[in-house]
Amino acid sequence: MTFTDRDRAVQAAIAQGLVSPRQPVAGFLDIAAIRRSAAELRSAFEEFTAPGTPVLHAFAVKAASLVPVLRLLAQEGLGCEVASPGELALARAAGVPARHTVLDSPAKTLAELREALALGIAVNVDNHEELARIDRMMASAPSTAPIGLRVNPQLGGGAIGAMSTATDTSKFGVPLRDAGARDWIVRAFLDRPWLTRLHGHVGSQGMPLERMAEGVRALYELAEEVNEKAGRAQITTLDIGGGLPVNFSSDAVTPTFRDYAALLRSAVPGLFSGRYGLVTEFGRSLLAKHGTVLARVEYAKWAGGRPIALTHAGAQVATRTVFAPESWPIRVAAYDAAGRPKTGTPVPQDIAGPCCFAGDLVAENRPLPLLESGDHAALLDTGAYYFSTHFAYNSLPRPGVYGYATAPDGSVRFATARTPQTLEEITAESGGAHANELRRLGLG
Repeated sequence: MTFTDRDRAVQAAIAQGLVSPRQPVAGFLDIAAIRRSAAELRSAFEEFTAPGTPVLHAFAVKAASLVPVLRLLAQEGLGCEVASPGELALARAAGVPARHTVLDSPAKTLAELREALALGIAVNVDNHEELARIDRMMASAPSTAPIGLRVNPQLGGGAIGAMSTATDTSKFGVPLRDAGARDWIVRAFLDRPWLTRLHGHVGSQGMPLERMAEGVRALYELAEEVNEKAGRAQITTLDIGGGLPVNFSSDAVTPTFRDYAALLRSAVPGLFSGRYGLVTEFGRSLLAKHGTVLARVEYAKWAGGRPIALTHAGAQVATRTVFAPESWPIRVAAYDAAGRPKTGTPVPQDIAGPCCFAGDLVAENRPLPLLESGDHAALLDTGAYYFSTHFAYNSLPRPGVYGYATAPDGSVRFATARTPQTLEEITAESGGAHANELRRLGLG
């Protein structure tokens, strides 16, 4: 049997006690593979972009909101795209400089805007009212922070409606095809010399690459129109977002960053000419294939003639998979108690989580070697979102997350990215310090 780096990491994690009866679930990240993905992203755009063109690849922090991950990516030359005060705090804690940080959000507060402008962080304005806020701030305290406007080209959705950002009624950006909108956008730029960027994000899981390229083309054509009417290169940078879809059906990485860059070169010939600086905001496509959630099988049982493996990885770590399995299916690999890949005739079985509701299943009727108590189920392709969107149902603790590196001799070393949440931390987070406050109300 040929062992992969993931197989070696699983076996080593169990041998070293990172997953055990006391810590029955943990997340793992392949650090070499993450570095490789970052390098592939950089080289894909470098291949097609005119020399000297400024390009910032800003990692979408929501995809893996872990400070060590952000610092690792920063070491690989990536910045951060943030969409909340918390994400900005994480980027700053990771040492990501303001010039490599982009703030996107449809609901930025006055305080968020003031902080970003004061720090020199790039801001993508979402709507008419937000632009009016920026107007007032620039009048009272001018900033040299890069400021752009987000537009929605209204091209339609992809296969996952909830993830589609370019529908006619999307909450994101200024709708480009609404009556009068294009004229308003052009005038907004002409009236504001400090408005120098244009932003659009069409991609998401389930979105075809051709439609993503169509969105970038709409962005480019709008920038050309603004600059022509301004009589100068007012728009200097195009932020083309991210959203490259991920193949969740096998180990193959498809599409690749080069596939996308080559399509953009064909569909939008001027994009890489050097006329505009570029910003990207990839997240899932950088990390998804390089993460694994490993969970111990606590019990094995049968119901209605079907085997069920009861594990410690359910909706609390795989929220989207549990609640929308058709849109977010997940691959599962079976390992024995020592972490060796299980063999044997595949048996259709349910892989269930620990949450107290019947639908807490990460896989249903899935053919796998029969899992037994003490075995382990590995949820594959979970490097993005599964570690940063914890669902605190049943007050289940957030699992530890560890990076790993495999040496040429096959040995595996681990480094902590997040320690497992303790029961004391859960209690504190749940108001433990205020236990008596409510009962005091109404006592006079």
